[in-house]
Amino acid sequence: MPRTTGIHHITSFVQDPQGNVDFYAGVLGLRLVKKTINFDAPDVYHFYFGNEAGSPGTIMTFFPHQDARRGSVGGGQVGISVFAVPPGSLDFWKERLTGFAISFDVVQRFGEQYIRFHDNSGLLLEITEREEGTESRWSFGGVPADKAIKGFGGAVLFSMKPDRTGEILNGLLGLERVNEEGGWVRYQASGDIGQIIDMNTKDLEWGRGGAGTVHHIAWRAADNEQQEQFRQEAEAGRLQPTPVVDRQYFNAVYFREPGGILFEIATDPPGFANDEPAEHLGEKIMLPSWFEPHREELERNLTPVEVRVLKGAE
Repeated sequence: MPRTTGIHHITSFVQDPQGNVDFYAGVLGLRLVKKTINFDAPDVYHFYFGNEAGSPGTIMTFFPHQDARRGSVGGGQVGISVFAVPPGSLDFWKERLTGFAISFDVVQRFGEQYIRFHDNSGLLLEITEREEGTESRWSFGGVPADKAIKGFGGAVLFSMKPDRTGEILNGLLGLERVNEEGGWVRYQASGDIGQIIDMNTKDLEWGRGGAGTVHHIAWRAADNEQQEQFRQEAEAGRLQPTPVVDRQYFNAVYFREPGGILFEIATDPPGFANDEPAEHLGEKIMLPSWFEPHREELERNLTPVEVRVLKGAE
């Protein structure tokens, strides 16, 4: 049976494109590693943020649309995206969020402390300290590399049918159920980043998709062969997985698990230096070959954005 090492990426709906770049690059200090379009709706950007290379397990992606309706977080969604930072970094992040007038709460779960806050579109985020995972080498906008976000600590799933979702996490993806307390159950994958998944133990009411909600969570497959194994397992479980879809920087297979959350299996290769030099990631709009003849028209319909150091960042 194949086993995922953890999260590959998480993709969300947000509103203002420049506001999205300002928050995740300017406030959180992540690198914009790819600026492209939604291949299924080319009038909308697709931004990818991560560590210096956009390594699997660090990638937060967005479909920003100025006129997007606001969603509501609830069942059938990833409720919270969790970032990991090096031990001893939480005070830095509390001060930084305070400096940008971003309110936050400090919460405890499974003996860990989390800073919980919303991004500028209402997306629910947490930051926690973790020993595991390679430290980022990216430093931007007053976030030093030794305090920078490593990538995902994991995610909190809001399932409509947590027992059934747990069967998928354990039986299909290979995560181990490791703990339960206070209405939450914890699963762990074998990797050292994006490996901790917490989930509600009681059914939740449906959320509503829109800006400020997660569209899907993607799990890592080492290569095309392992991805096909996952796809076959999903098919055998009557989850109706899609055929393999070429997303340029990884191959993707999608299915909706019984608790209502859209899951993806994404390959680690080829990565974000597939179509531009690693030192220039995210600097220009990259298009797949089939959209290249329409570049001028597409760019005309997209609001220009820039990565910039925000006022007050040190």
